[in-house]
Amino acid sequence: MNTQIICPHCKKPIELTDALREDLKSQLKESLEQEYKKELARAKEESNKKLQNELKLLKVDVAKKQEQLELAQQTELVLRKEKNKLDEERRTFELEKQRQMDKERETIRQKTLEEAQEKFHLREKELQQKLESTQKSLEDAQRKATQGSQQLQGEVQELDLEDLFRQTFPQDTIEPVGKGVLGADIRQIVKSPMGVVCGTILWESKRTKQWSDGWISKLKHDVLSDKANIPAIISEIIPEEVKSGIGLLDGVWIAVPKLAIPLATLLRKSLLDVAKQKKIQENQQTKAEDLYGYVTSHDFQHQVESMIEIYQDMQREIQKERVAFERSWKQREQQVHRLLSGVAGIYGSMQGIAGQSLQTIKQLEFSGSEEESISSS
Repeated sequence: MNTQIICPHCKKPIELTDALREDLKSQLKESLEQEYKKELARAKEESNKKLQNELKLLKVDVAKKQEQLELAQQTELVLRKEKNKLDEERRTFELEKQRQMDKERETIRQKTLEEAQEKFHLREKELQQKLESTQKSLEDAQRKATQGSQQLQGEVQELDLEDLFRQTFPQDTIEPVGKGVLGADIRQIVKSPMGVVCGTILWESKRTKQWSDGWISKLKHDVLSDKANIPAIISEIIPEEVKSGIGLLDGVWIAVPKLAIPLATLLRKSLLDVAKQKKIQENQQTKAEDLYGYVTSHDFQHQVESMIEIYQDMQREIQKERVAFERSWKQREQQVHRLLSGVAGIYGSMQGIAGQSLQTIKQLEFSGSEEESISSS
C-alpha cells in the first residue's frame, strides 16, 4: 500500500502515517462539513429571500385584491341603494298615478251622472219630437239628418224652458218669439202681482256643441229691436268667463239650463224693484236706462252669483238628505221583512207540530207577491 504523498511545496514524497491520515480525514471532513454548512446557509438564505419576496408580492396582491373587494362591495352597496330608491320611487309613482286615476274616474262618474239627470226630462220630449218627425219621408230625413237633429234639440230645450217659466211664473206672459222675427226664442213679460207690466226679458235657448260670441251681439240687437229690457242666453256650452255656471258677459246674462229658473227669478226681481222705484222717484232716468244700469252693475252680478251659490249649496244638501233618508228607509224595510219572516217561520214550525189545532193567523197568510218580496230581501 502506497503511504506517500507529494508535498505541494517541495514536491518531495512524504510518508503518511495512520495518525496523519486520520488527522487529514478529520480536517477534510470538517472542511467539507463547513463548506456544506456554508452552502446550506447560503441556500437557506437565498430561499428565505425568495420566500420573503414572494411573500411581499403575495401581500401586495392580497392588498390589491382586498382593495378591489372593498371597492366592489362599496359599488354593490351604492347600486343596491340606487335600486331600492328606484323601486321606492316607482312604487310611489304607481300609487300616486293610481290615486289620480281613481280620482279622475270618480270625477267623470259624478259629472256623467249629473249630466244624465239634467238631460233626462229633455230627452223624453226629444224622443216625442223624434217620433213625430218619423212621419216625414225617408228621403227628406236622410238629407237633413244632421241639421234636423240639432234644430230638434234646440226646439225641445226651448219648449221645456217655456213650460218651466209658465209653471214657475204664472202671473207673467210667456210667449214664443216667431221664427224669422228675432233671433231670440222666448219673450217673458214680467208683471207685478197687480198685473202691471214691469219689463221684458228676452231669452235665447242654445243647445249646440260649441259656444259662439256672435250670439251676444245678435241678442243685444234683438233687445233693442223688441224694446225689451234684459237679454239672457241659456246654453249647455258656456264661455270661459262664466265657467261658474252663471254670469254677465258684455251686458248679456248667461247661464246653464239647470240655473235658468234661479236666474229668471233674480232678473224678475230686478225688474219689479226698478218699477217700484220708478213710482217712488219720478225724476229718475228712463226705465230702460235704470234697468240696464242696475242689471249690468257689479253689485247686482255679485248678488246674483251669491244667491246662486246658496241655491246650489241647498240643492246639494237636499240631495244628501234624500240619499240618507232613502238608505234609512231601505234598512227599516229590510228589518221589517226579516222580522215578519222570522215570525212566520216560528208560527209555521208550531203549526207543523200542533197541526190543525193551532188556528191560522190571517196576517200571516201571504200573497204570492209578498212571498217573492220577502224571499228576495
